[in-house]
Amino acid sequence: MQIYVKPKENDLIQILRRPSYDLSKVEKIVDPILDKVKRGGDRALRKFALEYDHVELQELWVSEEELARAEDQVPKKLRKAIKVAKENIWKFHGAQRTSDLDMEVIKGINCSRKSVPIQRVGLYVPGGSAPLFSTVLMLGIPAIIAGCEEIILSTPTNRLAEVNAVVLYTAGLLGIKKILKVGGAQAIAAMAYGTETVSKVDKIFGPGNQYVTVAKQLVAKDMVAIDMPAGPSEVLVFVDKESNAAFAAADLLSQAEHGVDSQVILVSTSKKKAEEVSLQIEEQLKDLPRKDIAKEALKFSAAIVVEDREAALDIINKYGPEHLILSVSKPEKLAAKIVNAGSVFVGEYTPESAGDYASGTNHTLPTNGWARSYSGVSLDSFYKKITFQQITPEGLRSLGPHIETMAEAEQLEGHKNAVTIRLKHLS
Repeated sequence: MQIYVKPKENDLIQILRRPSYDLSKVEKIVDPILDKVKRGGDRALRKFALEYDHVELQELWVSEEELARAEDQVPKKLRKAIKVAKENIWKFHGAQRTSDLDMEVIKGINCSRKSVPIQRVGLYVPGGSAPLFSTVLMLGIPAIIAGCEEIILSTPTNRLAEVNAVVLYTAGLLGIKKILKVGGAQAIAAMAYGTETVSKVDKIFGPGNQYVTVAKQLVAKDMVAIDMPAGPSEVLVFVDKESNAAFAAADLLSQAEHGVDSQVILVSTSKKKAEEVSLQIEEQLKDLPRKDIAKEALKFSAAIVVEDREAALDIINKYGPEHLILSVSKPEKLAAKIVNAGSVFVGEYTPESAGDYASGTNHTLPTNGWARSYSGVSLDSFYKKITFQQITPEGLRSLGPHIETMAEAEQLEGHKNAVTIRLKHLS
């Protein structure tokens, strides 16, 4: 890794710049796909499957037989691990339920709020070189706990029109049966607009490549909500002179292997430790099966040496990483000062992999600096909060004149009259 020692503010902006792409080119590819699916429905989905994935889809949906067969194709050890992860994620997300609010604000004015599940949700699970069955847990569990009426899961197949068996097993474990054999931007279009066999959903969740990301952003302009803006995955690891360099290097590489556009950043209060981590990266990279991907990702990465913890904290909160690992002594004190991060991993024995799979927190997180204003996926992501108010005659007599005064000040006579006509009736 390139090591920068106490860089100036202007240089730091350049060092921490995320990988950028000309998304207008991607939009030109994605836009016609969305339009063709909108107009052509299931026929368009089959055509794109043949054109892009080289697979002829006789059926767009996973059958009950395919779901039933999946369990036998998944090793027992992996099934057990998935069940442990399911339990932890279910516990943590189940604990996120909040009580509905009901209160009398003043005499005769009652206000309340309740959580209502989004009726129809679409969950996108990437395929490609590494089918993310863990994403089925991260999205499916909160959707089920929230009580969403319809859950559609969409994921690509291999060239034999088969969905990854572990993805199917995980979905079956949760009781998700509506599984669409479609990936890419066309999957987002199908869930956003609906087809002959695909119900139009109200909100779409899930990670994906730049085509999926752009497709989500485009359909979000068309009466379909999405979980959050997203970009390539990223991690920032903070170390000090006491840190284990091998641990830090492993954490950086675990994120770098996600994709060639992933970004990994090391921040250190010790130049010697930064050098140790860099050497460890070189050593561990040799045995990494996805080392070619990780090498490309490291081109977007950097090690930054700072003077003290306060300087490191300033960088962290300005950068707003998707994943933040505090691999330092007394990490709890520092963690309390973090205001911009998707998810924080506190202490040397808390690898980012834990959150990706099984600790209980969600791995669908804001990237590309969006952690400064967005939260990761949680139970709340699958709810709408609806407010109610009920006013008695006594309450309107008390509050009405104030409403009239405010409406008149804004020159909205219709607003004022809606109160005045009632007060006259009461008198």
